[in-house]
Amino acid sequence: MNKIKAIIFCCLLSSSVLSQQKPNIIYIYADDLGYGELGSYGQMKIKTPNLDRMAKEGMRFTQHYSSSAVCAPARCMLMTGKHAGSSYIRGNYELGGFLDSEEKGQIPLKAEEFTVAELVKQKGYTTALVGKWGLGMNGTEGSPNAQGFDYYYGYLDQKQSHNYYPTHLWENEKWDTLNQPYINVHKILDPKTATDTDFDYFKGEVYAPEKMTEKALKFIYNNKENPFFLYLPYTIPHASLQAPEEWIKQYIGLFEEKPYYGQNGYASTKYPLSTYAAMISYLDAQVGIIMARIKELGLDENTIIMFSSDNGTTFNGGVDAAFFNSVDNLKGLKMDLYEGGIREPFIARWPGKIRAGSISDLISAQYDFFATIADLTNQKVKNTDGISFLPELLGNKSKQKKHDYLYFEYPEKGGQIAIRTGDWKGVKSNLKKNPNALWEIYNLRSDRNETVDVSNQNSKLVKRFEEILKKEHQTSAVKNWEFINTRNSKL
Repeated sequence: MNKIKAIIFCCLLSSSVLSQQKPNIIYIYADDLGYGELGSYGQMKIKTPNLDRMAKEGMRFTQHYSSSAVCAPARCMLMTGKHAGSSYIRGNYELGGFLDSEEKGQIPLKAEEFTVAELVKQKGYTTALVGKWGLGMNGTEGSPNAQGFDYYYGYLDQKQSHNYYPTHLWENEKWDTLNQPYINVHKILDPKTATDTDFDYFKGEVYAPEKMTEKALKFIYNNKENPFFLYLPYTIPHASLQAPEEWIKQYIGLFEEKPYYGQNGYASTKYPLSTYAAMISYLDAQVGIIMARIKELGLDENTIIMFSSDNGTTFNGGVDAAFFNSVDNLKGLKMDLYEGGIREPFIARWPGKIRAGSISDLISAQYDFFATIADLTNQKVKNTDGISFLPELLGNKSKQKKHDYLYFEYPEKGGQIAIRTGDWKGVKSNLKKNPNALWEIYNLRSDRNETVDVSNQNSKLVKRFEEILKKEHQTSAVKNWEFINTRNSKL
């Protein structure tokens, strides 16, 4: 009997060790966070001590790109490993309205799409999404449960996430009531008559990001004995400008600021600069809480944590990107394929595996995440536009494959294309009105701010960019997103 017990114990021990050899994966995704809004990326006015520590304890990338310039397509491409020329979702295609009764989300992912959640489940991972989804409502093919997530909690409809004090969030297809009234965050106040009570209308008791952290911590604890993948797309610092009062007070008085009355969309606030800074500091604190829980549970050396954002800083909702130098002097903001719209902070931490304090200038994109996780979990994948950057993370630079180019297209704001190859960047804009728009070409090594168009001196590059465009653009399944006619391309 003792021998049998010993065999059973050894088998259980072996199984436990085997499961722990599979690293836990946490990917934290900010919303509209600019390249220069973290201290480790040069931010001087907003405090981000936890993310700065994460950078000191891990690797910080300087040339990492989102896959798109807005929310839904960036999230789709992160999950599927496809760039904007082949991705099913390429823009924000809104369904329904802002009211709870009109909640219909965005155009959903197709059932045949294969996500990173489904990828890791093949290796025995338990998967969770906690935060903002934007790729399909309950009952659709794009529901998180239908796309590989065992558990989800948060916003399904991006429009609902404009309000940080919602009436509800979703938990595995069930409505989680937060016991607070509906707030019309797009209500505009009159500057001549607005009172403190009017501004208080946009405040609530239950702050959605706090609930997200609570659910994320619970998921981590419940799965501490098994390999897990946690996708944690917080909504911060996307407008509306809303944050807990105690966080806003930390910044009040530090900046000269005037009230924002909602004239450029989203919620009004007496302290727009302080609130924006407070939101980012609050997000930073949540990252610190997650890292502390991982260490507390003894999972530190078996957990890789990654952090990035879906696109650059926004231009509306009372956000002042110029004041904070939010994109580190780069050209463009959210909805632009210039650097300020798509170059993002990216930090990865894995004690004992990723060298502390390292900085990478590898040119990479978020559509590389899928291939990276496939590599991390010892799986081979073919249907991806990405390249694994795991060798770079682990310090194996000699084994790191590199992109010949990165490809971007965005059907909104007039229709745009961007391609980066080495130090060179090509951009086409306003293609819906001008299908034969000329390429702008910039040398990012000498001109990272894209101020001097050198296309007249680089005819060979113009030809190269047209060849890449013809190769990478596939006709969109959604008519509204099809704005490129490669037959008119001039070689």
